Amino acid sequence: MPATVLPADFDSMPPEERLALAEALWDSVQRDVAEAPLSPAQRAELERRLADSIARPDAVTPWEEVKARALARARG
Repeated sequence: MPATVLPADFDSMPPEERLALAEALWDSVQRDVAEAPLSPAQRAELERRLADSIARPDAVTPWEEVKARALARARG
């Protein structure tokens, strides 16, 4: 695996900018992965998780809430 290349000022970037960089990277990977087929085991696990979230809607935390908590912790 090649060495990871980060912006030279990565360590001094504010948490919000590092998070934006991570989200951009994730979006890039997600586009590639979205085109890859799922294995039968992966499909079965996703179906199990979907059924669980439908059966227990109160156990699911919306992404916006998770993101807000993470940003609040990053701000310290």
